[in-house]
Order: sequence, then C-alpha cells, then structure tokens
Amino acid sequence: MINFFLKPLEKFNKIVSQCVFALATTLIGLIVLALTMSAVTRYVSGNGYDWFIELPPAMVTWLVFPLLGPLFKSGQHISVDFVTVFLNKAQVSFLKFLTHITAFIAAIIFTQAGIEATQLFIQLGETMELEIEIPVWWIYLAFPVGFIILGLISLELILLDIKTFFSKSFGNL
Repeated sequence: MINFFLKPLEKFNKIVSQCVFALATTLIGLIVLALTMSAVTRYVSGNGYDWFIELPPAMVTWLVFPLLGPLFKSGQHISVDFVTVFLNKAQVSFLKFLTHITAFIAAIIFTQAGIEATQLFIQLGETMELEIEIPVWWIYLAFPVGFIILGLISLELILLDIKTFFSKSFGNL
C-alpha cells in the first residue's frame, strides 16, 4: 500500500530535485557573472550599473529556499549529529523519523506563511529599487516554493521510514 504512494512521489521528487539543482547551478553562474560584469564595467568605464551589484542578493532566495528539500534528502544540510553516537541503530532511525515529521510540519506552516507574504507583496505592487524593475513578490515566491518542495521530500522520507519500520516488523509490504 505504501508503495502505491511512495513510488510516484519518489519519481516526482527526483525530477524536482534535478530541476532545483539545475536552477541552483544556473543562479550561481549568473551571480558570479553579474558580479564579474560589475567589476569589468567599473574598471573599463569608471562607471557601473547598479543592478549588477543588486541583482545577486535578489537571486539568493531562489538559490536557498528551493534547495532546502533536496539537501535535506541527501543529508547535505546542516545537522547536529553528536547525539547519534550515543544511540543504537533503532533509536537513530526513530530520531530521523521524528526529524522528517518535524520538517514536514514546519514545511506546511512555512508554506502557508510564504503564500500569505507573497500575496501581500502582490497586492502592494512594490518593485525593487533597481535599474530593472523586478516585482518584490518574485523574490518572496521562492519561500513557499521551497517549502512545498521540502514538504514533498519530507513526506517521501516519512513514507520510506514507515515502510522500513513495517518491513522489519512484518516482512515486505
């Protein structure tokens, strides 16, 4: 029964993770390119474009928030692991299960908050103070998008944990 939900979710999350890593790689390249172009234009002309400097911080939200889920799944996130030294394998598995549930609940709460913040900035109609007008809500949209991805990946990890627990107890599901 769990496989009915787990297999499609795993496939979907794999595609989403690949897209997120591609987006992150592209954004890092654009950030470096923008800062390089800023330095070059200031060196060559003595005058630069403000948006070369101001655009990279705006892109960082689209770098950080969508990466939450894929980094969480791969274990490349920041974690405190000194407790696991004192626990046996079953206790470590249960602790990871609790972590996945906590991440899932947090993802739901922060997705809602992100949606509300994005809607507020859409209603305000504010744009960033750059030479290129970028709506502020585009920046805030990364927040709910990232937490939706984290929620989906957390759900996958919860289902994997349940499958592991039951397969150890009752054989294959």
